[in-house]
This record gives sequence, C-alpha cells and structure tokens, in this order.
Amino acid sequence: MTCARSAMPAKLTVAVGMSGGVDSAAAVLLLQERGYDVIGLTMSIWDSAMPETAPTKSGCFGPGEVENINAARETAGRLGIKHFTIPLAQEYRQWVLEEFTERRLAGYTPNPCAVCNPVMKFGFLLSRARERGIRFDRFATGHYARVVRDDATGLYRLLRGIDTVKDQSYFLTRLSQAQLPELIFPLGDKTKTEMRELVCRAGLEQIAGKSESQDFFEGDDISVLFTNGSAVPGPIIDESGTVLGQHRGIIHYTIGQREGLGIAVGHKVYVKEIVAETNTLVVAEREGVFSDGCLVSDMRWVAGKAPDLGCDFTVRLRYRHPGVATRLELRDDNKLVANFATPQFAVTPGQMAVVYDGDEALGAGWIDKP
Repeated sequence: MTCARSAMPAKLTVAVGMSGGVDSAAAVLLLQERGYDVIGLTMSIWDSAMPETAPTKSGCFGPGEVENINAARETAGRLGIKHFTIPLAQEYRQWVLEEFTERRLAGYTPNPCAVCNPVMKFGFLLSRARERGIRFDRFATGHYARVVRDDATGLYRLLRGIDTVKDQSYFLTRLSQAQLPELIFPLGDKTKTEMRELVCRAGLEQIAGKSESQDFFEGDDISVLFTNGSAVPGPIIDESGTVLGQHRGIIHYTIGQREGLGIAVGHKVYVKEIVAETNTLVVAEREGVFSDGCLVSDMRWVAGKAPDLGCDFTVRLRYRHPGVATRLELRDDNKLVANFATPQFAVTPGQMAVVYDGDEALGAGWIDKP
C-alpha cells in the first residue's frame, strides 16, 4: 500500500526550485492550489571568472543564467511569492565541473546533470538556503517524477512520471532515503501539455513558449571549461591499429559518434573506444559498437540496499535510452554486471545506468565499460 505525498497537511511552507521556465512555475501554481505557503529558490552557479563564451543554446551553466534568474524572480513576483537567489558557484565548480573535466580527460562521457541533482539542487541549495535563515518544511521542483511512501516498509519509492516523454526519474535515482521524504514533485502525475496550459491560464504566456534547457552548458565548445593544453590532438585508429587520421582532443568525442571525425575511409565509422592512456580514438563500423552488457560501479539503491536480483529488470543506459531487459549480477565490490537481453549500441563509460522494475527506479551507478 502506498500513499501519495499530496496527502500531507496544508500550510506547510514549500520551497520551489525555480529556473524561470514553465515547469517550476507550474509547480508553484499547483502547490498554491493545494493550500501550501510557497517560496522560490534559484541557485546561481555561473562563475564570472570563466572564459567568455557566447551562448548558442539553452543550458543550465553559462552567462545566460542572469536572464534565467531574472525570469524566476519576475515569475515569483507575478505569483505573489518571495524569491531568493542562492550563490553556489564555488560548490558547482568543486563538485560538478571538476568531476566533469577530470572524467572527460580520462576518456569518459559523464552526465553533469546526474551529479548536479543529488549534490547541488537537492543538497547544497537547501543547506545554504537554511544557513541564510530561509525557513521551509519541504522542497519541490518541476521534475516529472513521483515519490510515494510504502506503508508496509516505511521506505520511499521513486517512480517514473506519468508523462512518458518528459519522465525525469532517470536523473533522480541517486537520491537517498534521507532526501526523498522532504521532496515533492507536483508534476509527476501531469503532462507537459497540461502544464503549459496551466501557466497560460495564470497569465504567464511569456514563459509558456520559452525554450527548454538542451544541455548543461550553453556553449558549443566545452574546451573553455578545461585548463589550456589539457586536451591535445592524437591518433584515430581502426580496430587493427591502422592510423586513419588525427582527432582534436578526446574531450570532443563520445562513444557512438560518427559526425565530425574528420576522416574518410569509404564507409561509415563510429567511435568505439576512447583510450585516454594513449590519447587515442578507436573507430569501427556500426556493428562493432554494439555491446551485450556492461560493468557499473558505485551503485546507489533508492531503498538503501540492492533488491533481489533473481529476475530480469529494465536498465536505461542514458536519459533518452528506452531501456533494455537485463539480467543483473552484484559483485562483492558493489559493482554491477549488467547482461542485456539484446545487444545495445554505444554503451558509454561515464554515463549513468539506471535500474527499473516497471515504473519504479531502483538504483543507479556509473558505466565503467561495455
């Protein structure tokens, strides 16, 4: 038996993580409809000391954050709630950016959002706000996901959002039992279309058409995030070791990439492996980039411990991955061996693998290698 978080008593104060977009505004509106006292929190993570970069797309990290903070503040004012900006540039650099650059130089393709959510948005944002004397009882965001409490065990469960296109449970699966009781996801049982209509009815048409964040970084060239000289050119080879050309630096490539390799071999080739030790890209035809399993490290289980692994689960290998039926084996070192029912294309070291049982997200870890 489960009970939804909406059953909590009214008049608690709920802080909403506001980005200046549709989803966080909709979260405020839904919580106000339920009778909660609501305030807005926005984290400021852009470091003005970073090299100048021209924003080319909507992203979480970049100089365009000033516009987003202003939009969040304006939306909060329109909705009649207090708004606070929490400076977290130092924490973001230490916990997200340094992790991203170190892993990228080591040949991995990390997902900064998967790190940012549990550490920054549901961690430092709340603790730093409370250190400033901002009082609130619960924290809510515009994520499309659901949290329910299992009455039989007392544990909190993380479920996919009802809107399968917008479901964001993938990014939240490393949240802990210590964090989940404090969280509310008002959009979990809603659709994106419904939320756009809601903010329009509230007179916020100007944000209803706002473009959504496409990536963590606003620029096209991530090299500005790295120390000068840390990414250097090196060879591109095929599986037999034949040199086919030269790459621009391994930070610019990921597993499965076909475009932008700068080589012509008479047929399509894709990045199969990034070998940081020799600064080498290995390419192969598409068939050579499929894997029938992977090794996953640093597993974190939502329930605090691994479930019974005696049956098949679904594993998503990146955010837009539909998932694949998988047989799991947990090693003594807490690494997970995932054996896929069907081979998967471009299994990428550094990405997060999330284990599902139906709609429930059970745990997540980092892909070590295919």
